[in-house]
Amino acid sequence: MADPKGFLKTSREEWPRRPVEERVRDWDEVYVPGALLPIISKQADRCMDCGIPFCHDACPLGNLIPEWNDLVSREDWRAASDRLHATNNFPEFTGRLCPAPCEAGCVLAINQPAVTIKNVEVAIADRAWEEGFAPPRPPDRLTGRTVAVIGSGPTGLAAAQQLTRAGHTVVVFERADRIGGLLRYGIPAFKMEKRHLDRRLGQMLAEGTKFRTSTAVGRDIGAAELRARYDAVVIATGATAWRELDVPGRELHGVHQAMEYLPLADRVCEGDLEVSPLSAAGKHVVIVGGGDTGADCLGTAVREGAASVTQLDIYPLPGAERDEDAEPWPTYPKIYRLSAAHEEARDLGTAPAADADVRLFAASTLRFTGDPDGQVRSLHLVEVDAQRRQVPGTGRTLPADLVLLALGFSGPDRADGLIDQLGLTLDGRGLIARDADFATGMPGVYAAGDAARGQSLIVWAIAEGRAVAAAVDRHLTGATRLPAPIGPYDRPMTA
Repeated sequence: MADPKGFLKTSREEWPRRPVEERVRDWDEVYVPGALLPIISKQADRCMDCGIPFCHDACPLGNLIPEWNDLVSREDWRAASDRLHATNNFPEFTGRLCPAPCEAGCVLAINQPAVTIKNVEVAIADRAWEEGFAPPRPPDRLTGRTVAVIGSGPTGLAAAQQLTRAGHTVVVFERADRIGGLLRYGIPAFKMEKRHLDRRLGQMLAEGTKFRTSTAVGRDIGAAELRARYDAVVIATGATAWRELDVPGRELHGVHQAMEYLPLADRVCEGDLEVSPLSAAGKHVVIVGGGDTGADCLGTAVREGAASVTQLDIYPLPGAERDEDAEPWPTYPKIYRLSAAHEEARDLGTAPAADADVRLFAASTLRFTGDPDGQVRSLHLVEVDAQRRQVPGTGRTLPADLVLLALGFSGPDRADGLIDQLGLTLDGRGLIARDADFATGMPGVYAAGDAARGQSLIVWAIAEGRAVAAAVDRHLTGATRLPAPIGPYDRPMTA
């Protein structure tokens, strides 16, 4: 701790966002370039040497937060990078995309705004690339063992990098035409520009990891054939089976899943398409689902020029402060938050009514109606109470030319045949069953990430990738020096 009184003298200051009118005209990240470094050392100084670092325990990766906060406060960026990368393969991803359960667990957050842990993390990661502190780390020698990793999201990439560095020959199979999973086709560029992903993939290529795109295991290559060719297989396909909304009118044109909509916008940014076939331009858009995916749809629709956007959240309006009885510190509280996308929609007046927020809380969809050609035109909703019971007399109709369903994911997609061909067992939630060492019922086959854990956070995805890599390395060699995340695996799925 560089300044024992830093948390008393310095107020919380976050990375400033670009003006709304400017950022909605492009797909660049929402933050002011270069504005973070001048403030970050003082922000790290607010870390209060609390003795028991609950932030460290709140992070599934076991990030050594007090250590790198202290190093940043002293502007020892190389050492800070070393401590950050000791537990996290991709801090430039988590520093932009993680909801920061660590900050909810910050001791300072008991009665003050928490340390800006997430901002400190991304500052270290970006400085590491600028200063050359994150060079490729190829293994000194190869073990002669081979591993196939199926899926190139954060779990698959973390597992692949760890196993490659351990000396194994690793091939990552991805069914899309580019590597990255949801990081590539799902997360909008305004939240994380793809150059960060491409830069890390370049590092992995230089270390020796191999990638095979446009290859769906189970369809383009048989799962049994893959199992015979490799000494171990890691399934990291994610939970991509989306949840449906079974209401009248679901079959109308213009009602789409969020993950049908978002990848097309990413392809426009990649240069594959000039305009998305599902563009929201000039349309009244309603997003069903109040989570991060819904917010991603919101920011995308605003940039595409939607006439109006409304987001429906079935949960009641949360309070501005933590409910100490229901969610005592250091648990992650459900409080009212205004994301960059919500700020944009509010400031641009894209709500169909003069509301301060484009979200409608405690709102349940009843049905969709459309025109004679089968195109959706309206969404009918009703307010619900805390028990999800309809409140009489609260029915309402919204104009809707494009409806996006952002209701989460139930488990791995079985369409490619991978799970069935390997004869894997699913648990009661429809996820791939595994033991404490990530092993499935098929010898040499391991499962990690959302496919086996369920829909969760990017920090959990990377943590599972690191942990499964250690388990596979132990299986192949009898021992491992790969670090596994510190956190116990019986924690709740989400923060």
